[in-house]
Amino acid sequence: MIDFPKTIRSFRFAFQGIWQFFRQENNARVHLLATVLVVLAGLFFGLDRYDWLWITVAVALVWVSESMNTAIEKLVDMVSPDFDSRAGAVKDLAAGAVLLATLAAVIIGLIVFWPYVWHWVSDWL
Repeated sequence: MIDFPKTIRSFRFAFQGIWQFFRQENNARVHLLATVLVVLAGLFFGLDRYDWLWITVAVALVWVSESMNTAIEKLVDMVSPDFDSRAGAVKDLAAGAVLLATLAAVIIGLIVFWPYVWHWVSDWL
């Protein structure tokens, strides 16, 4: 049997985590701005269903990697409050994962948007 009150509490904790993520993390706000710009560009160019699918996957990849990076950084700070090169390496690896996800998202964005941009520019020429 599903324990609905427990499930609702779990969702509440998850939403609290998302709220903290946006309140405390500058990179979350940067990614939010980028997401809004990408969505506006998609609406402007009239992306088709499959292009929206790719954009959604790319955006989600960045969001998930950034939130995991934040969790890892907070955990490392908690268990290793003093300087430790190994803790720094863990944080660098997590940040590197965000960078890789972001680069993949940029490549996906270029592949998706290039034909739309090219068509839009060629109409002006």
